[in-house]
Amino acid sequence: MKQLASIAVFVLAVSVITLASDSGVLLNFVMMSLYAALLAQAWNILGGFGGQFSFGHALFFGTGAYIQAIAQMQGGINAWLALPLAVAGSALVGLFVGGLSFRYGLKGSYFALVTLAFAEVFRILALSVPFTGAGVGLMLPLRESLSNMQFGSRKGYVFLVLALVTLALLASWWLRNSRFGAWLQAVRDNEDAARAVGVNPFRVKLGAIALSGGFMGAAGAFYVQVFQYIDPGIAYGSSTSVEALVAAIVGGIGTVWGPVLGALVLHVLADLTRNLFGQLPGINMVIYGTVLVLIVMFLPRGIAGLGQSVVDLWKRSGGRHGQ
Repeated sequence: MKQLASIAVFVLAVSVITLASDSGVLLNFVMMSLYAALLAQAWNILGGFGGQFSFGHALFFGTGAYIQAIAQMQGGINAWLALPLAVAGSALVGLFVGGLSFRYGLKGSYFALVTLAFAEVFRILALSVPFTGAGVGLMLPLRESLSNMQFGSRKGYVFLVLALVTLALLASWWLRNSRFGAWLQAVRDNEDAARAVGVNPFRVKLGAIALSGGFMGAAGAFYVQVFQYIDPGIAYGSSTSVEALVAAIVGGIGTVWGPVLGALVLHVLADLTRNLFGQLPGINMVIYGTVLVLIVMFLPRGIAGLGQSVVDLWKRSGGRHGQ
């Protein structure tokens, strides 16, 4: 119940800040931080709770983004109805990739490379077929209205992504406290032992990748609505996958709040660096890589596990002094 209360406080705090602020800069910062948190939460469901590290989560992001754009532009479907289609489509792609990978026992680096390969295959396909706009991409027409999910200010987008992040937080809380979550974490820790007590690792991992893919697809659909443009490089490029996994690892994988903390820290660092050094090409990747190395070296549990890491360090230090 404490975690549910903390989620409620988080939603209330963000809502108050959003309603009280008229600063476009602040609203944009809050919106993009929540967007990064959604990416990290989606990756964390599979990589953190399930232990299945993915290097190609942009596969699900791009699928959701394209389904949202195509459904609106070519299908004439309302944006709010297109959103669940984008989520469902990304989840189905997750089931497809997971079905192939987990059926043949792929895990660890093999699974990570398979997801990366599928993201590249989908990028090439998007470059080749006409309904994705090929290399030109797709640009949503500006139709500013609530019914079209295009708002007059950043506040509307903040509340939209806040709702998605809240759902992801609730999903993480559920994984921490449900039987399915216990099965998933058992498979992560020792797949053979989990199988011995009656858990079906294939089905459990398949459920996790579908859930993870669905939230990643929701992030892609949100991106399209905000920026009104998508192309194969943005949809299936490696930068989205890197942002998702690094934020989750920095914050603390397998935790409820770790991805949110990691996304916030990385976004603050990226903004500070951008103000100091300007728009240097690839500066975000340099930051992400540096922070990731430091976290792995000194905080293996991430920011969310800072307290436990300090306790462990103190115990090791005390043990050496005792000798």
